[in-house]
Amino acid sequence: MTNHEIKIAFDEYNSIKELDKTDYELCLEAADALKNSHSPYSKFRVGAALRLQSGKIIYGSNQENVAYPSGLCAERVALFYWGANHPDDPVVSMAVTAQTDEFMLTKPVTSCGSCLQVLAEVEKKQNKPIKIILYVQQGPVWVINGIENQLPFLFFEDRLNA
Repeated sequence: MTNHEIKIAFDEYNSIKELDKTDYELCLEAADALKNSHSPYSKFRVGAALRLQSGKIIYGSNQENVAYPSGLCAERVALFYWGANHPDDPVVSMAVTAQTDEFMLTKPVTSCGSCLQVLAEVEKKQNKPIKIILYVQQGPVWVINGIENQLPFLFFEDRLNA
């Protein structure tokens, strides 16, 4: 048996105010995206904002549906909108935040496995990593460069391209 160790790298900040101006502003855009969350069942709102290479910002928010699992996460809403409307303008960074009135979030909420796999596909498609900024309104910020630092065992099968 061989034992392997996986190392995942990310930077942690105490607040979005410690980020550079571009990342700080993207975080504010993600918080603004929370307003369009449709989350009457979980009451757990998630907002995402993508910054494209051109500087354009794309928004996403979670969209729940009474016929679960017909809803969609904020990250995939934004990424699928990008793929349908701006596929030739690479995604540079994505900020994601969450909020609920039910309790106080004290650490960033990570993306689900489906969202991580979609992020992996986008990175592969554009042949460029995406800076991912996860944060909570009154708490820490995690800045992760590239999907491999969140999903070390990516699913890709090159023979599917043939």
